Amino acid sequence: MKILVTGAAGFIGFHLVSQLLAKNHIVVGIDNLNDYYDPQLKIARLKELGLTIDIKDEMVKRSEKDNFFFYKTDITNKEILEEIFVQHSFDIVINLAAQAGVRYSLQNPAAYINSNINGFFNIMECVRKFKPKHFIFASSSSVYGNNKVPFDVTDKTDTPVSLYAATKKSNEVLAYSYSHLYKIKTTGLRFFTVYGPWGRPDMAYFSFTKSILNSREIQLFNNGHLYRDFTYIDDIVAGIIAVAEHTNGSSNIQVPYKIYNIGNHKSVQLLEFVKVLEGLLKKKAITKMMPMQQGDVYSTYADISELEKDYGFAPSTNLEDGLKEFVKWYRAYYV
Repeated sequence: MKILVTGAAGFIGFHLVSQLLAKNHIVVGIDNLNDYYDPQLKIARLKELGLTIDIKDEMVKRSEKDNFFFYKTDITNKEILEEIFVQHSFDIVINLAAQAGVRYSLQNPAAYINSNINGFFNIMECVRKFKPKHFIFASSSSVYGNNKVPFDVTDKTDTPVSLYAATKKSNEVLAYSYSHLYKIKTTGLRFFTVYGPWGRPDMAYFSFTKSILNSREIQLFNNGHLYRDFTYIDDIVAGIIAVAEHTNGSSNIQVPYKIYNIGNHKSVQLLEFVKVLEGLLKKKAITKMMPMQQGDVYSTYADISELEKDYGFAPSTNLEDGLKEFVKWYRAYYV
């Protein structure tokens, strides 16, 4: 299949593209390589995919493998986005491009409206016009706010506690409207705290590792009494590909629009998470207990029964094994 992946140089996008290429799909990637975090990490990911690219490049690049095309552009650029859809007849469109980060949304809200609302609208318009067989998009566990746990896809998500969450909820509503009006097969995936090698430096596990190794203090919000459904990147990618390839027949999937949780189905306390990381790094963390951060939630915990039923999704990586792989990569890349 020919598959468009936006946010292809991002953490999840990079791993997804890598696995799609390994399965001999033709992949077209889009990423603007912005500086929300170190662009050189994004460049390094693309090099792993067979691309030689400079941060200043504006042209399309083709990988050594011949089945990966990359465009350095932004989904907010409607004209270029439409040109890409004209040049390539996509079977599947997977939208991962977004301004990420709950806390950063308090500092730069305009970036979230521009990318997560305007950019997402541009993607939906192209999907409407060019009609791929399946549109898959990234949502987030943050849409649940401080809801009961485990989070079920039938729970109300009308009270997002951050602007980031509000934009992701908006994506779900907009996608439903397009799916309903234009009969577009659409699947939304609510990601739960994804971690692993080549991860995002703004994520807690990444910054904790850096600080612990450099004997710097780490801040534990709500005195470390936060719970997260940490999900290893390989499990996430396997789930996305299962949806894209319609694994297990999916004979019970009749509605053109459906939302799923994609997580590990296990909630771990932040204090326990730090203990595991300390053990792998063989170094004690210097901790500072902090109050609850504005826009944060107390707990995330995914009910993944719908994704399991429809696509056979079964995460298999426990926290210690996943963090071990991350630490191994981190030491090789940075130390």
